[in-house]
Amino acid sequence: MPQSFHTMKLIPSQMLQDRLENIQELLTGDLEQYEIVRDRETGEHYLHYVYLHVDLSGSGEGEYYHQLLPLETDDVLAMVLGEQDYTYPDNWLRPYLRNGPEDKYVWFDPEGMEDTAEQERIAGELRRTLQEFKKRGKYDEDSVRQMLDTLDKLLDGERPDDLS
Repeated sequence: MPQSFHTMKLIPSQMLQDRLENIQELLTGDLEQYEIVRDRETGEHYLHYVYLHVDLSGSGEGEYYHQLLPLETDDVLAMVLGEQDYTYPDNWLRPYLRNGPEDKYVWFDPEGMEDTAEQERIAGELRRTLQEFKKRGKYDEDSVRQMLDTLDKLLDGERPDDLS
């Protein structure tokens, strides 16, 4: 019985090349491509996303990155019919394969990754709190403890107007 990629931690890229076949091309652009592929041995479907990353700060060389999102049959049909969005990263919210070191693919789980805008907001609040602490110029034990408590609350998701 063929082994599903879902049960493997590291998957050699050659194995993927040997087992995956293109079913439907969805989008092809200069820098990215989306296609539905199927594992010939298990029948499982994946959304294959390829993008070109150009190292502008270094050599200027381009490198292709590959990612494979497992799909259910309903997802395949909806994507082929144009009824379901599939673009990365907005629609890649469950574990998927991405190429990694030593020419192998690894599973990546995006769950728990916070929204970038929210992270930036929290970082700004932390920065403001530290700047206000420094501006006050009081470094006694109670002041430091109060500042650290405020930082902890910010990291726990409390908004500045909730803090007193």
